[in-house]
Amino acid sequence: MLILRSLIFNVVFYVNLIAMMLGGAVFYITPRRWSMAALKFWASTSLLLLRVLTGTKVEVRGREHLKPGAILVAGKHQSLWETFALLPLFDDPAMVLKKELTRIPLFGWFALKFKMIAVDRGAGASALKGMIRSALEARDDGRQILIFPEGTRRAPDAEPLYRPGADALYLQLDVPCIPFALNSGLYWPRRRFIRRPGTIVVEFLPEIPPGLPRKEFSARLQSAIEPATARLVAEGRQAMCQQ
Repeated sequence: MLILRSLIFNVVFYVNLIAMMLGGAVFYITPRRWSMAALKFWASTSLLLLRVLTGTKVEVRGREHLKPGAILVAGKHQSLWETFALLPLFDDPAMVLKKELTRIPLFGWFALKFKMIAVDRGAGASALKGMIRSALEARDDGRQILIFPEGTRRAPDAEPLYRPGADALYLQLDVPCIPFALNSGLYWPRRRFIRRPGTIVVEFLPEIPPGLPRKEFSARLQSAIEPATARLVAEGRQAMCQQ
């Protein structure tokens, strides 16, 4: 049943994605706020499909740490799940993503419409400059800048591999940083089609105030995210054993 339910979900998920992109073509020309509302609606429908078809629910902890207006939000990237599931939690998110995604027909065009922050990972130092420039524009618009500091999906037990992007944004944006931990990789494993029943937990942690030196920020970010992630992963595995 696990394989069958996972297969059905994946088919429905991608059909829904294509239908929303084709049927939502009008949002290419609407104000960005309207288009963002449509994006968050699609994300919410995807979460509903995940819960109904696979029994995978979501629990959000630490909402009290989220502030209105411009903030930097940085956390783990274990799955495709967080690339859409986090969006409805914010008023006007600007997610840092790899530039290659903007070249995908329809999907990439929407990413540009939403003014997501595209990074050319092969461009070296100029990539950081471009990311910072786009992030400053998002900050000035009062948006929430989301970044995965490791830059790519990592398995729940993988050793942390933090890249300089989050540090660079923190130093330039001069806004609080809200770390987050999650255990999505247990239920939506990377590079696999299996979707496991249970509860994905994402937990927002106390803010890191602006103005810290780079090394201190980096240490505080990792010391906040890593233990919380290990706790959530252990909690998720225990829940799986009890099913």
